[in-house]
Amino acid sequence: MLVKTLLTLCLCAVWLSGECQVAGQSGTGGALADEYFKSGEFGKAADEYAKLVKTEPTWPRLNQYVQSLQRSSRTEQAEKFLRQQVRGNEASKPFCELLLGQLAQQKGDTTLASKEFMAAVKSARVSTVKLEQLASAFRDVGESKWAIVSFETGREVSQSPMAFSDELMALYKATGQTVKAIDESINTAKQSDKKEAAFANLQSYINTKDEPLIEKVLYERIQKEPSELAYNDMLIWFYTQKQKFSRALLLEKATDKRLKLAGNRVYELGALAFNNKEYKTASDAFDYICTTYPQGQLYPFARRLVINAREEQVKNTYPVDKVEIRKLIADYQKMVQELGLNGKTLEALRSTANLYANYLDSKDTAITVLDMAIGLGKTDRSFVDKCKLDKGDIFLLKGEPWESTLLYAQVEKSEKEELLGYEAKLKNAKLHYYKGDFTVSKDILDVLKLATSREIANDAEQLSLLIVDNTGMDSTEAAMREYAAVDLLLFQNKTDEAVDKLNQLWKKYGDHSLADEILWLRANTYLRQGKTTEALDDLKVVTTKYATDILGDDAQFLTGKIYEEQLKDKSAAMEAYQKVLAQYPGSIHGAESRKRFRALRGDTVN
Repeated sequence: MLVKTLLTLCLCAVWLSGECQVAGQSGTGGALADEYFKSGEFGKAADEYAKLVKTEPTWPRLNQYVQSLQRSSRTEQAEKFLRQQVRGNEASKPFCELLLGQLAQQKGDTTLASKEFMAAVKSARVSTVKLEQLASAFRDVGESKWAIVSFETGREVSQSPMAFSDELMALYKATGQTVKAIDESINTAKQSDKKEAAFANLQSYINTKDEPLIEKVLYERIQKEPSELAYNDMLIWFYTQKQKFSRALLLEKATDKRLKLAGNRVYELGALAFNNKEYKTASDAFDYICTTYPQGQLYPFARRLVINAREEQVKNTYPVDKVEIRKLIADYQKMVQELGLNGKTLEALRSTANLYANYLDSKDTAITVLDMAIGLGKTDRSFVDKCKLDKGDIFLLKGEPWESTLLYAQVEKSEKEELLGYEAKLKNAKLHYYKGDFTVSKDILDVLKLATSREIANDAEQLSLLIVDNTGMDSTEAAMREYAAVDLLLFQNKTDEAVDKLNQLWKKYGDHSLADEILWLRANTYLRQGKTTEALDDLKVVTTKYATDILGDDAQFLTGKIYEEQLKDKSAAMEAYQKVLAQYPGSIHGAESRKRFRALRGDTVN
């Protein structure tokens, strides 16, 4: 028995030694063949590859062998070899038929080439793995069309409608088959683990000529498979990307009713619309929640936000209608009576106080309401600090800046390194600016430029630039002090007095570096008074005389908004937006100008 075992071990050792030797020879031969191929010695490469393909009839070896034969003027030998392989080697048959198709194509016989390529696909139908390998081979030789056929056949063989989605998506896109590429992206997005990647691919079509196809394909899918809610979600995603919030809301309402989602997604969309200043859609979304789910958890929040959205509409329609302001206050009061004074209604008290102070000149009433809110919400530090900032603003409206700065300082200390703390610091910087303490103001602003909040950092940067650009012109800094005093008047809503002062400033400092700032401020003040003609006159001077200065693009964009939103002059608005795009390619208003221009032209409908 021992002798027999030893003999078996010896035989195995000899066999393994032989295998290793063959493998070693194969590896050495492959490296040598590749080296010959790279250096252009195709005859020698062909001889080496001829040995290799006997044991390794893989696609890379076969492809390199045939190329080497062709480049060493042995095309007939290549064709003869491939025909032999097709007849005698099932494993390499699809690859050899592909290469025969290439040879036919090089001879100009496209009919034979197509026949050979189709034969390759047919031979590879034995498995999806073989079809995937063939598709990869077709891609290697630049035959994307046949790579697509291979993958589509693989999908058919696998009987899986999701098979090879990623590969087909890329190939459809590369070959300009946009509808199919979008359709495949939508197909892929149905898989939760691939949804984000598919959305990223669809995103590449947005704001291009192919964008309408996304909506078209999705609607076709919805009509074919109305029970597949994934398509509905994708269409909602598309509409939110395009900021067509009203359309998205229609779909969200339908989905909410169908799936009984208690208004959660409608609420999220309302919040998104609100943040994008689409107050009408936001109001509609929150109103839907209030009427559909009066006993739901979201009701108290939606109840306040529906009023809040209307408030933003009223506040941004000039001149502000005081009758509408009183209606808003009444609505907030009804809400508090209905829901009681608690954590869910405290924000309504803040809103009420600010409406009293800023629009009805009832500053003492506003402070009384805020003190009540502070008392009721004393356990919520953030809410109390927000109320203190509001109170600080109201004392500034009253002309009591020392009270304001004390309140701002309290919030700075309480909310150190928090957003509210930065906001309080910015308010203090503005307070010093109003008073003419430009050095102190700029020191605070320089710190705020590094704030984590981009909005606060940008505000700090703008005010700092205003101070730097317009101080030091003369030893008294008189022009800047007078300008800052007008800014304070506007903060205090004293628009008539502010316009009188701005008229004086324009006569006095028409040649000063502040000239465009004076016109800009006066134009915006006229808008608050509802004087659009006067506002447009000032903006026109800024866009002509000071077109290359920092406010040039701002003035051009605001001109477009006035024509669009207030005067309803479509052509004038389009002209203004087009000038923003043409004259100020780097403007922060570029994207919004393009969106508005396209909407006016009829490309998109919100």
